[in-house]
Amino acid sequence: MARGLDHVIHAVRDLDAAGELYERLGFTVGTRNRHPWGTHNRIVQFPNFFLEILTVGEPEKLPQRGDNSIPFATINRHFLDHVGEGLTGMVLEGFDPAGELSAFEAAGFGGVPLFHFERKGKRADGSDTEVGFDIAFARYPSSPHAVFFTCKQTQPQNFWSGEMQRHANGTTAVSACALVAENPTDHHVFLETLVGVRDLRSSSLGLSIDTPRGDVLALDPRAFADTYGAEAPRDAGLRVGALCFKIPNLAATRSVIERSGIVPREHRGKLVVSGPDAHGAVIAFEPN
Repeated sequence: MARGLDHVIHAVRDLDAAGELYERLGFTVGTRNRHPWGTHNRIVQFPNFFLEILTVGEPEKLPQRGDNSIPFATINRHFLDHVGEGLTGMVLEGFDPAGELSAFEAAGFGGVPLFHFERKGKRADGSDTEVGFDIAFARYPSSPHAVFFTCKQTQPQNFWSGEMQRHANGTTAVSACALVAENPTDHHVFLETLVGVRDLRSSSLGLSIDTPRGDVLALDPRAFADTYGAEAPRDAGLRVGALCFKIPNLAATRSVIERSGIVPREHRGKLVVSGPDAHGAVIAFEPN
């Protein structure tokens, strides 16, 4: 079964500063949440997809070096310590976590047990709630600065909020998550297994996968720069490089963003914010 995009992780050093960035871009940003192992996040919601802005808030609680039981914690800590800020995780929706883990293991991408956790959250009205997640990790050691897994919510009624999905910039949905690799086709088996599809489209620029919720792209650095007008991150294996959103009207979104003092670039019909202004990420908007 094809899996749609569930969420993308943006690792940052200053969670509140990054939250302010997304607010200036016209997004509605949730309050700070805390994981029991020491990372903190803030959430930007869309229909059945979210952006997770993540930081290491309590480093003393993180798993010790060599403990890979919570890969997204250890990979994001290492990324922030040794690479910088940027997009670090691409997560697909989970339907059957045990079955997904079995599929990952059969293809050679297993090795981490199923993971369940719960945390406290806040509703849009400020009241307390509790959310939970079942996670199946797909280990891909050739990509040391990216984390991939499926995620199934155990209490979705406590997580999703229509009010938090209304954004001043007009964003209606996720459009695409773009990965970068020197040779994207080298990773087709992993991506087929992760996304649950067998009909990847291949070109001289890379791979493209249609999912029920957004496209997954795997581009070489030249194609990435041509698509987004931004320098591609260079790394071993796959790196998460860009996140693109659907909007109704380019001019209206540009007006909202520019009123905050940020001047996005227009490139190939997209609005793009990148580099230090975007805490190491590439954030793009394109008309539906």
